[in-house]
Amino acid sequence: MRELIRILKAISDETRIRIMKILLEKESLCVCEIMQALDITQTRASKNLRILKDAGFVVDRREGSWVHYSVNKDTTNKYCEAISSLLKEWLNDSELIAEDKITLAEAIRLSKAKCPG
Repeated sequence: MRELIRILKAISDETRIRIMKILLEKESLCVCEIMQALDITQTRASKNLRILKDAGFVVDRREGSWVHYSVNKDTTNKYCEAISSLLKEWLNDSELIAEDKITLAEAIRLSKAKCPG
């Protein structure tokens, strides 16, 4: 039960749900793209990504000075796997999520010159 509570606490935040939704949309994103897509600070993005990573929802890989994040598809945690799968289907009619997808596309376009990968 403790593991489930820890996982639910990690995902029980609007910013973290929004991060998960855009990571489910695009396989790998750098912090700069996440910041721009959600219009949040680097500190806020990094803090929330750390929480998602610690819970097992996301993984990161370093590429030079950039860190890229993606949904953890190799998780052995059945709760993370199930919640990620549900999140892919949920909230697709949300105006905020739709706006995030639009700003994500723009952030990716603008970051091509800045971020590797």
